[in-house]
Amino acid sequence: MDLELPDDVKALQATIRDFCERRVKDKAREWDASEKFPLEIVRELGQLGAMGIRISDAYGGANMGSLAVAVAVEEVAKYDGSLALTVASHNGLGTSHIRVFGNEAQRQKYLPRLATAESLGAWGLTEPGSGSDAAGMKTTAVRKGDGWVLNGSKMFITQGTVGDVFVVLALTSPEKKQKGITAFILEKGLKGFSQRAIHGKLGMRSSDTAELHLENVEVPDSQRLGEIDHGFIDTMKILDGGRITIGALSVGLGHAAIRESVKYAKDRTAFGNPIGDFQAIRWMLADMQTELDAARMLVYRSAALADAGKPYTREASMAKLFASEAATRACNKAVQIHGGYGYTREFPVERYLRDAKLCEIGEGTSEIQRNIIARELLKG
Repeated sequence: MDLELPDDVKALQATIRDFCERRVKDKAREWDASEKFPLEIVRELGQLGAMGIRISDAYGGANMGSLAVAVAVEEVAKYDGSLALTVASHNGLGTSHIRVFGNEAQRQKYLPRLATAESLGAWGLTEPGSGSDAAGMKTTAVRKGDGWVLNGSKMFITQGTVGDVFVVLALTSPEKKQKGITAFILEKGLKGFSQRAIHGKLGMRSSDTAELHLENVEVPDSQRLGEIDHGFIDTMKILDGGRITIGALSVGLGHAAIRESVKYAKDRTAFGNPIGDFQAIRWMLADMQTELDAARMLVYRSAALADAGKPYTREASMAKLFASEAATRACNKAVQIHGGYGYTREFPVERYLRDAKLCEIGEGTSEIQRNIIARELLKG
């Protein structure tokens, strides 16, 4: 097995690292405190090619694979989890739904704008009363002449107020439950389509999160994405890829916690010695590094399988499950290593811990990942 990253992925990694050192490192704390979405920075990442990594160069994208997205997201997460979530969400979910399942007219219309982050993408599956249980979806799309009328609401939608292009899932055959779901492309500004920002989150505070409301929103059939009643099947494929990026985000946050903890353990003294000399601290650091390196390998493996066109559902769930929980453990230990200072905003480890918790929830909870892994094992 070749554990070296390809040269083009290394180049992307170096470019993003340099950008984050210059434009993100000193601002992340401020963005978190103010819950400010850094639109200018996101646009700049788009110009660097970091927002259209998987989009074909025919539509202005970087024409790279899942491994490149994972590396990019991990690198951004080392500086700001919220910004990494924006990069992950935009490159995946809504953009990927159009990229993979859109017809040529839809790709030509939307992908060039999404590739450069001229337009931001969002994806609406979760509702106030349904998350992991898609069968509980209430949003409907009813035929009206040559088009559709959508009614319902979506909850916890990333890029929900700053997004321009939305992929929204709705019931077209309610009696079929999740087997009767269809995807539609909506644009901001449509009559009856509104967004409400959600503030006061525990973490990922400068990532835009919103509620979507659809009241008699009319769209032509040309805005239907994929086959009728095929949206849930398509969604499962999109979520597999999204789990890779959440795993990568987790790895980045965990390694950021290690970086800060090593620095603190060298500088902070107790009883006349740096605290890094004490076995208790050393063992915490060793566990953090070991688990996060193992998590990275799981993420890279699932990305490599995806890029090779091989099945990776189980591997993506394993990567997301292990990486997210390892990151939370690492960030928790980082706060412990920092002691009282770790409980304040003077050091970034408290932000890393708050951000890491979302990774155990978003794109399928840890409990859902365990169900998927077990289901895939029992198939054989």
